[in-house]
Amino acid sequence: MANDRATAGLAGPRSAQAWRIAELEREVRELRRTNTLLRTYVAQRLDAGPHHDTGRPRTPAPPAHPQDTRRPAGERPPHRPAPHPHPAPAPAVVLRCLGPIEAVVGGRPVDLGSPKQRALLALLASAVGRPVACDVLVEELWAGSPPPAALSSLHAYVANLRRVLEPHRAPRTRPTVLRTAGRGYLLERRSVDVDVDRFTERAALAWQLQDSGDPHGALRAFDQALALWRGPAYAEAADSACVRPDGARLQELRLSATEGRCAALLAAGAHEIAVADLEAFVQDHPLREYGCELLGLALYRAGRQAEALAVLRTHQRRLARELGIDPRPALQRLQQQILHHAPSLDLRPPLAAQL
Repeated sequence: MANDRATAGLAGPRSAQAWRIAELEREVRELRRTNTLLRTYVAQRLDAGPHHDTGRPRTPAPPAHPQDTRRPAGERPPHRPAPHPHPAPAPAVVLRCLGPIEAVVGGRPVDLGSPKQRALLALLASAVGRPVACDVLVEELWAGSPPPAALSSLHAYVANLRRVLEPHRAPRTRPTVLRTAGRGYLLERRSVDVDVDRFTERAALAWQLQDSGDPHGALRAFDQALALWRGPAYAEAADSACVRPDGARLQELRLSATEGRCAALLAAGAHEIAVADLEAFVQDHPLREYGCELLGLALYRAGRQAEALAVLRTHQRRLARELGIDPRPALQRLQQQILHHAPSLDLRPPLAAQL
């Protein structure tokens, strides 16, 4: 009897321990099962998106803002064309033609070789994007008296320039800067940046700013345009028949831009600076009436009325003596306005300043 009680006392704790272990195992199985169910549920929700039917009424989403770029989950993004894989490359060569011909390749100046080789590049630069026949090039380079080997020399000059302008071009590959075109050669416009184009663009912008009442902006643009000049355009070939017309056109634009810059100085109130610049300009170009008109106005606004009248009268006599003509009406009107101290000659502030 005593032995049975002892055995029961030993079995009691053991049974309780076994029961506790069984309960823990059952709880672990339940947790695992719950965890599996939760993971399955979450995966289904993610696959179905926000419109998965849960059995509950759905609140309609607010309308998207016209500029709202958010998309509902699961909706494919709109098709957008991929960016161009090959953007337009920057010009490989920078040519400076407003003075002695210069070339910059890869950010560094290069040696263009002999005078005739430089003149050849100047001839081609005056017609960027247009082919120039070999016959014309030979005629211009040797001033109408080419030697028997002139054509061979021309081809050698072209080969030398190609090596200079495209130093990294692989052998026996097509040139992309100085190309063969029919029976002549051309400079490819997409591969060449010419200062002539930048000058005309900046000058056009300056006149536009001047007309819109922004003398300070116009002055900056005129300064940028005129700073590109270092001498006669296409200097090495300036006397050739095919370059002369464009050289004359560019020189006229340069003089007009110089006058425009002085007009911007006057509009900005810099009368004394304008007087100094215009006196030098009129001395070099005494028959340009607009320059003389600007000088008379600058002198008047600087408080030098007598000198302003003297300039206008001297110009009137010069026109009569050398050309047999009278000054244009604007000059005659300015002379009368200076005599009578017309209020219209006084500097008026820009419209923005008046407001």
